[in-house]
Parts: sequence; structure tokens; C-alpha cells
Amino acid sequence: MTIALRHARVRYGPLEALHGITLAAPSPGLTVLLGRNGSGRTTALRALAGTVPLSGGSVVWDGADVTHAPAFERARRGLCLIPERQAVFGSLTVRENLELAAPSHDTALAAYPQLEPLLARRAGTLSGGEQRMLALSRALSARARVVLVDEPAQGMSPAIATRTYELLAALDACVVVAEQRMPPALRGRPALVYELSRGAVVFGGEAGELLTGEAGGRTPRACPVDGRGSRG
Repeated sequence: MTIALRHARVRYGPLEALHGITLAAPSPGLTVLLGRNGSGRTTALRALAGTVPLSGGSVVWDGADVTHAPAFERARRGLCLIPERQAVFGSLTVRENLELAAPSHDTALAAYPQLEPLLARRAGTLSGGEQRMLALSRALSARARVVLVDEPAQGMSPAIATRTYELLAALDACVVVAEQRMPPALRGRPALVYELSRGAVVFGGEAGELLTGEAGGRTPRACPVDGRGSRG
């Protein structure tokens, strides 16, 4: 199973944020979208999730064109988007947030035991890192088929960030994360990487290829990527 953007274009008014990009994320597996602010990585996540419409191209999930499927329908099919901001229901308690994903808290608390003493707290009063843990634990409890996360470890301590990437990498799902740079916790792990710049894909390949190019002081070579996810 894969979820893919094929020649996807997204416009915000007169500005085009994605310039016909093609990328594919396999399942199970980890895919990393890299890029600075304004590169289009967050827009690519939103396009996959259906929270922004395409002005051109398509979204294909498991061989079916879902370009015009609304975000709630994709969520119903098993897609979970964790945005960078407002990823939890601030007026609800931690316990109530978890219950929206699954009746049992066992999976969430096993992933992040730090949440247990916070169950009665309103989610809006948590620190940024605690809110990220809560948002991610909801995705883990829901057993989503596709998990899209914008900067998963934002606000977390290094130890909890490492734990977070371990949890994401171990999921039996299609996991796509958006980051400004390759997280240290993912170096050495098998992952597919796309680097975006100004709304275009400038590199597509295995993480090892990207890191080898960086270590040698070379700009990684862009790899052609077709709509089925093959790279040549």
C-alpha cells in the first residue's frame, strides 16, 4: 500500500506552494519530508490529508484516486494527521482526548507514561511537548493506517524525542513526518526521504544516500520519482 501525490499543485490565492510534485510513501514504512520553512513540506502533508485542495494533479491511496475525497472521509478510512499546531482539543482533559481515539488508555500510556499523572488536566494547559505526546498517543491508540505528522518532537526533551521516533518507526503503518532537517534519532534507520525546496522535490531516495552526500560536502542528487514511488 502507498499514499502518493502525483504532479500535485497547491495554490494559496495567487501563490503556488507546490509546483507539480510527485512523491510516494510506502506502507509499512517511514517517509521523511525535509525542507526549510516555506519549502512546501507542510503543504504536502495537508494535501495528502485533504485539508487543502489541489489545483492540479492527484492524490492516490492504495491505487485509488482520492483527490476529491474530503478530509473526514480519508480519516474514516484510517488516515491520521497530526498538525504542528492545535493538534489536541484544548478544552477537553487529557483523558477525554485519549477516549476520542480509543476506549482504553493502555496503548497511549505505555507509549508515554508521562501522561498518566496528567489525565485530569485540560489539554490546553499542557506544555508544548506534553501536547505533542498527547496528540501522538492518540494516533498510536487509533491504529491508523496512514499517520502524517508535522514536526513530531517539537518541544520534547532529547530522550522523549528519541522515544517518539522509535515509536513512529515501529508502527505497522504508512508514516510520513515533516521536518526541517534529518532528526538524529532517525540517522541509521531505514527511511525514504524527499527534500523539498520552494515547492519542488530536489531529492528523493533512501536516507543513507542523503546523509552520505551531506557528509561528503556534496549536494544530494535529485532522483526522478514516478507516481508509483519508484526512483530511477
